[in-house]
Amino acid sequence: MKKYYTRACNFFYGKYSEDKIKKKKSLPLNGNPNISFDSIELITSKNSKILHISEIKYLKKKLKNKIKKDLEQITKKKIIKNLNFKNTPVLMGVVNLTPDSFSDGGKFNKKKSALKHTKYLISKGCKIIDIGGESTRPGAKNIDAHVEWKRIFPHLNKIKRLNKIISLDTRKSSIMENGIKNKVKIINDVSGLSYDPNSINILKKTNIPFIINHTRGNPDSMQKKPTYKNVLTEIFDFFENKIIELRNSGISHDNIILDPGIGFGKNLKHNITLIKKISLFHSLGLPIMIGTSRKRFIKDISGVNDSKNRLGGTISSCLYSMMQGVQILRVHDVNEVNQSIKVFKSLF
Repeated sequence: MKKYYTRACNFFYGKYSEDKIKKKKSLPLNGNPNISFDSIELITSKNSKILHISEIKYLKKKLKNKIKKDLEQITKKKIIKNLNFKNTPVLMGVVNLTPDSFSDGGKFNKKKSALKHTKYLISKGCKIIDIGGESTRPGAKNIDAHVEWKRIFPHLNKIKRLNKIISLDTRKSSIMENGIKNKVKIINDVSGLSYDPNSINILKKTNIPFIINHTRGNPDSMQKKPTYKNVLTEIFDFFENKIIELRNSGISHDNIILDPGIGFGKNLKHNITLIKKISLFHSLGLPIMIGTSRKRFIKDISGVNDSKNRLGGTISSCLYSMMQGVQILRVHDVNEVNQSIKVFKSLF
């Protein structure tokens, strides 16, 4: 049987969006009147079709009911414990405590530099600090949990005193458990909770918000000819099945964030498709996070215009994602991205 997916599209912003909603000519995205849409893209694994919301009533009953259920998920307000989505996007600032991360490895793995950088990110508008002690860049090797925690704890012990929301980037349940005991408020597992079988038990026991990332393979092999028949629908199905697995394991809350994993087991075409149509994942009824900051796809597109921090590509992909209603942007350059968002919103 053919499976249909519903993607919100043709967005409106600011006061224009509010006016359209009042006139019942558009629907609010995520319960936010500042961004709305008046069309959907109806997607199958092989093709797609764009429909105005006024055309839905003419569809066959079964398909119409499916779309209505999806629209309920797309338009409902998304809530995550400790986070405020009234003014999106929320910025998550990256603090890598590793010697070998792809962009800033070795820069912040000393106590004073990590704390100083964290304070800087917060001062520039970062609402979540994402710390990690293991590099998951393409080609990276696994490290022992003891080594990972040894990198994290001295910095976490200082950062936690700032009383800000800390996200812990780890694949290991023992690190998750230790972090939660030290005021970590969000778990960010790039393996999509598939690396360590005990991770789901820790999340169930603590009831803490967490991020499900999509990846294909392990860091040391994930970029070796990744293939998909349809990257968009396959990742949607991955999230849908993972949510079912979590429900069956006893996790009933909605404090779950979805990250399609740009650059994790994807080539350039896959990454562009995911960014371009990321609003599809709103129909899963959970907030979306994306991390495009300084990623390789920017180099692949820009060619001779590539630069060390890839700031131009980061900002353009972040603004596009914001226009698709993405709630959380994971970035290195918080100040510059925040500046671009403020200017962009002033032009609505």
